[in-house]
Amino acid sequence: MPDGLQQTTSESDVPTVPDANRGAEEPAVPRRGFLKFLLSFSVVSSIAMTITPIVGFLAPSKTANAGAGGKVLAGTLDTLPVGKGAVVAVGSKPAIVVNTAGGVKAFSAICTHLGCIVLWDEAASNIVCPCHDGRFSPATGAVLSGPPPAPLPQLTTVVEGNDIFIVTG
Repeated sequence: MPDGLQQTTSESDVPTVPDANRGAEEPAVPRRGFLKFLLSFSVVSSIAMTITPIVGFLAPSKTANAGAGGKVLAGTLDTLPVGKGAVVAVGSKPAIVVNTAGGVKAFSAICTHLGCIVLWDEAASNIVCPCHDGRFSPATGAVLSGPPPAPLPQLTTVVEGNDIFIVTG
């Protein structure tokens, strides 16, 4: 072969891998082709991982607004007698419902200190935040002790027959 001319590879020069099923040889996946595929897959998956949260932010799911407007069943007077409390879901946010001597009260169950979910402390008969021992009044949601800077926001409750509803919206 003269200098300056390059030999072209033919299909017979491509490395082959024997096929156990047919006994014939098939061309192996070239390393360059595999690396191109791997790079393309990485670029596409990176773009998808970037765009997915943006689309989720711009078009929120229908369940995020499911509790907007209307009444949400929070329990019954049988399951929540006087002196008891329970955390319930109101749409996508938690609420705490307490049956006090003054009637049924509901508050946001998100502590005003650091956003922990509050619980009903039956022994002390008050609402307690387990993160930093913040305590709230079951009658008004006011801070009794601890680090919370503000009272729990009160929610509107309605008792119809035996059912307790939280009014949203």
